[in-house]
Amino acid sequence: MQVADAHLNSEMVLQQLNNTVQEYLADWVKKQHSLFNSQSQIVVDQLQSNPKMVVTTTAMAALFTTYIFFKLLWNSSNDESQKPRKFSVPIPDAAQTHWKGKRLFPTSIRDPENPNTIQAYCPATGQYLGKFPSKTAKDVDEMILKASDAQKEWTNSSMARRLRILISLQNYILENQDLIAHVACRDSGKTKLDASMGEIMVTLEKLQWSIQHGERVLTPSKRPGPTNFFMKFYKGAEVRYEPLGVVSAIVSWNYPFHNLLGPIISALFTGNAIVVKCSEQVVWSSEFFTGLVRRCLEACGEDPELVQLFYCLPPSDHDDTANYFSAHPKLEHITFIGSQPVAHHILANAAKSLTPVVVELGGKDAFIILDSAKNLEVLSSIIMRGTFQSAGQNCIGIERVIVSASNYDVLVNILKNRMIDHPLRLGSDIDHLEEVDVGAMVSDNRFDQLESLVKDAVSHGARLLCGGSRYSHPNYPQGHYFLPTLLVDVTPDMKIAQEEVFGPILVVMRAETTENAIEIANSAPFGLGGSVFGSDYKECNYVADRLKTGSVAINDFATYYVCQLPFGGIHGSGFGKFGGEEGLLGLCNAKSVCYDILPFVSTQIPKPLDYPIRSSRKAWGFIKSFITGSYAMSTWQRIKSLYSLARNAN
Repeated sequence: MQVADAHLNSEMVLQQLNNTVQEYLADWVKKQHSLFNSQSQIVVDQLQSNPKMVVTTTAMAALFTTYIFFKLLWNSSNDESQKPRKFSVPIPDAAQTHWKGKRLFPTSIRDPENPNTIQAYCPATGQYLGKFPSKTAKDVDEMILKASDAQKEWTNSSMARRLRILISLQNYILENQDLIAHVACRDSGKTKLDASMGEIMVTLEKLQWSIQHGERVLTPSKRPGPTNFFMKFYKGAEVRYEPLGVVSAIVSWNYPFHNLLGPIISALFTGNAIVVKCSEQVVWSSEFFTGLVRRCLEACGEDPELVQLFYCLPPSDHDDTANYFSAHPKLEHITFIGSQPVAHHILANAAKSLTPVVVELGGKDAFIILDSAKNLEVLSSIIMRGTFQSAGQNCIGIERVIVSASNYDVLVNILKNRMIDHPLRLGSDIDHLEEVDVGAMVSDNRFDQLESLVKDAVSHGARLLCGGSRYSHPNYPQGHYFLPTLLVDVTPDMKIAQEEVFGPILVVMRAETTENAIEIANSAPFGLGGSVFGSDYKECNYVADRLKTGSVAINDFATYYVCQLPFGGIHGSGFGKFGGEEGLLGLCNAKSVCYDILPFVSTQIPKPLDYPIRSSRKAWGFIKSFITGSYAMSTWQRIKSLYSLARNAN
């Protein structure tokens, strides 16, 4: 019987494996103890019979102990960069548990009485958070100038200084998880659990990965150099990674902490300054989180002007500040996370100043379940987490569950029973008032679109098993809630299979074969990420190789992001990568440098090639012989070319 065909009780297997391991370890320890005792007795006998060996052994042990002591003492006294700097940040009233803020009605980021003001409120409760003046073109110039002045010194900062900032940030985040979650939830409407997993954990992973691996990534890269027979003996080559200057990130609202901190971490670590443009939907939390970073910089003895926060209202006939920002000639690089319509404007503006842009535009990620997949109950949990986390407002969230025909009905019944027997609870858990599964959406401006997509699918044969419409919460009537939705029997020709949902709608599609599953997955005009599940790894790998996406997780969901791999998509999901090694290097000028390895040998212009050319015939014979000798494919050919080279040298 093959492993793929075996059906075992997982608890029994784990228990049996645990017992086996314990027995093996116990037996091994006994053998090692017996061996140690016998070896020790041999050593004692030898030492007693040889006094000189006793003196030598004692001296060596003393030297070794002294070395270890001074090594530890030296490291502890000279490794100041590895010690976090402590700092504190004032806690806003709205971040307090059981905060009672007035509720807006109607809710809007625009204040009718102050058209140039951004009005912040909690999407889950409608509670008012504050007003912020929309920035102007003058503000943009001043921010970029301040960042540029600070970066002139920071560009030559040591790796120890950069690491100190990241370590201090990591320490603060670890010690203030509740505060960070409260701020993120209050401004985005998500649950604390979603904030913990999607905001805090991934940010700490990025910090720790950069701390452990970043210096290696930015170390000058030695290259093979020329293959030219004459040059390869004395020419060396390498690539040095230098800061660009002032970079920018224009980030979306769905992860107000992580989307903001991620670009800042990479920018500072690569020696750049950064101006982050946050969404007008999350100005309140972005101000707090940026202030947190600036306070960390001050605590580490660095210039807080290295990090700037910019925000403004969307472009209008009276205000073009947003376009002015993305077209600014002093920005050396832009990372954009957002939607396709906005991306067109960003790219058009950046083209005016030839600013390079990395564009991440969301996706239509497929979650493929093959015939060989086992334990559909477990997979149903992954599906629900990947679909409903942050109310579906996740660029690599599960947009389409594509299931093999043999597993389709079973999985649909599992999902149906879970969602109907135990309906997901909507609400706000910031103040610990209730148990909540799914939070609010950041805005209600897309509710008509979501309902329209569901109705269109049903009209073309899909089955709506639950949800499908907006929800008026009895405790938070101003909150933006959409019912968790289960929509099955969806086909590729339906709008909901082609358009990004970015909401709490679980779409299930049937695939007749593995090739059909691949075809369905690749049918949407996006290509960000995807997942494939099955017990036949060869088949899973086959599918992964044929998915037209930027990332794929095999028997897992979205962990390529946690693994700090380069992140980005193709087709309608954008282009370029951020994250991981490629993300750091993308914020650097890759400067190519060649140099002489041997101090007494250097490149000189041979006489036949020196201006003015004395003899075109000899010059041609010389350079032809030089090229032939440099790249000759046989020894005899090279010998002849060397002879000809000497003959034409004068």
